[in-house]
This record gives sequence, C-alpha cells and structure tokens, in this order.
Amino acid sequence: MTTMFFESDINTQALENLCVAMIGYGSQGRGQAMNLRDSGINVVLGLREGGKSWEQAVSEGWTPLSMEEATQKADVVCMMCPDMAQPKVYRDIVAPNLKPGSTVLFSHGFCIHYGAITVNPENNVVMLAPKGPGGMVRRQYEEGSGVPGLVAVHQDATGNAMDIALSYGWAIGAARAGIIKTTFPEETETDLFGEQAVLCGGLTELITAGWETLVEAGYQPDVAYFECLHEVKLIVDLIYEGGIARMHEFISDTAAYGDLVSGKRIITDETRANMKAVLKDIQDGTFAKQWQEEAASGSKNFKRMMEEDIAHPIEATGQALRKQFSWLQQNQS
Repeated sequence: MTTMFFESDINTQALENLCVAMIGYGSQGRGQAMNLRDSGINVVLGLREGGKSWEQAVSEGWTPLSMEEATQKADVVCMMCPDMAQPKVYRDIVAPNLKPGSTVLFSHGFCIHYGAITVNPENNVVMLAPKGPGGMVRRQYEEGSGVPGLVAVHQDATGNAMDIALSYGWAIGAARAGIIKTTFPEETETDLFGEQAVLCGGLTELITAGWETLVEAGYQPDVAYFECLHEVKLIVDLIYEGGIARMHEFISDTAAYGDLVSGKRIITDETRANMKAVLKDIQDGTFAKQWQEEAASGSKNFKRMMEEDIAHPIEATGQALRKQFSWLQQNQS
C-alpha cells in the first residue's frame, strides 16, 4: 500500500538550526535552494568559483562558497550536480569534508543505486525527488502550491533520517502536493524507464514519426507540425488535470473513437516487448554501465546523437512557426 505524506504529517522542525549545502545550481539546485531559503532554512551554495552558476547565484542574491567550505559547514549536503559528475565531486570534494552524522541528500537515486557513490556508514543517505523540473518546483512554490515528490532512506545513521528528508520536502513545497515513500531502486528504475520509454524517448520518436508520415504523404510540414507536435501540450494538459478520462471528456467523439481503434495499432505487442527490454536494461544495470562508459569517454556518441536529433527538419519547421507566435514570445520574455 502506498504511503503518502502531507504537510500535517511532517515534523517541519527537523531542519531547524541545521545548515543545508546545495552542491550545484542547475535546474533542481536553483529551484530547491530558493524554496528552502524562502521557507526559512539556512542554505549555502557550494559552487566552482568563476563559473556560470557562481555568477548567476551572485546576481540572485547569494554569497556562494567553494564546495569544500560549503560541505564543511553543512549538516545536510544536497548533491545537485549532474549524475555523471557526482561520483568525482563526492569522492574528491564532499567525502573528505563531510561531517560525521551529517546527511547526504539526492534528488535522483542513480549514483547510489548503481554503486557509483558509497557513503560512510556514519552518515545518513536520503532522497527527496521532486516529480518535475526545477523551474516548475520554484514556480509552483511561488504560486502557493507544490510539485509532488518521492522520499527514500538508504542509510539511517542518526535514527531521524526520514524526518530530515520529509522536512526538506516540506521546505521545498513538495508536501503541499504529497510525498510518496519509495526506495532508491524503485525511484531510479521507474524514473529512467519513464524518461526513455514514454516521456522523452517514446514521445519524441512518436512525434517525429507522425510528422514524417504526414510530410512524406504530401502534407504541408507546417500543418503536420501543428497536428503532431504543437497540440501535444493541449492533450497533455488535460491528462495532467484529470487523467485519460478527462482527455476523453474534452476531445471530440471522432477523436476519442480514433484513439480507441487506432492507438493499439501504434503501441503493438512488439512495442510492449521493446518496453520490457528497455526496462530489463535499466534493472540489470546495462543502461547505467553504457551511460557511465559514454560519459567517461568524453560523450562523443551522445553529442553526435544530440546534434543529429536537433538537426531533424521538424526543428526548423517549429522554429519558423514559433517566431510567428506573439503570445509565445511574450511568455518567454
């Protein structure tokens, strides 16, 4: 049975008088640090001096410290640098400066689950994973709501690791929406699968394949763009607000009938078998090993694939169309 925590379930004072160090100021690091600060938590930033993140942090009212100094001050050290950078940062900078009995917090379980980082048994290891990008974590907090989160404890050296993790979740606004108790393996494997099979890999391949099918059949690229990419947000917003049932309620009967009779022609038994194969690679560590080796070799294949992806003709079509959307330009300014 799922265990979910809300604000009324949480000891919000578990972080009182503690210092939280944010190692990294990217999407999640920035959003979470700002929310913590606005919740009255003592937060310091640990960054590389002179870098873009350092300059941005200063411009936003912070006084950054070196990662070494921030770790030395901290009772809770938040590892918010990219997954592939975390092992070296932890080994060379965090571990030598970590106070006994302090807590190491992650927002994704990758490095702990796949053994890239091992934390001394005298320290807590916890996870608070917001289920949304850092920009949304910040925006929802400012609007008085929050992004749901997942919480897990890998090591409880002090006996109150869960209280610390939940109090952190309260401070970034996640408890306003609900925090689900999980484990490092479950969060890591489901997160990777969702990204690869549905949210990123699956969705982008479906969009581009649909666009290519229409263009190859002689339809205008701009029209194909609207039908296969632009309207995705309209449908996703309905699903986000009330599930698939709400989408069916608000689309036309023709669209709903087409959904029911044609969807299974796209997601076939072969597709489901491929999904299971993707999941197996995640579960047995094949994907993690591949990604770690790719990063260690300089990410040449990753960069090449990314360049090929953004060179797809649908991108040029979209860029030209979006320049005509005055309302979009206003929202991005």
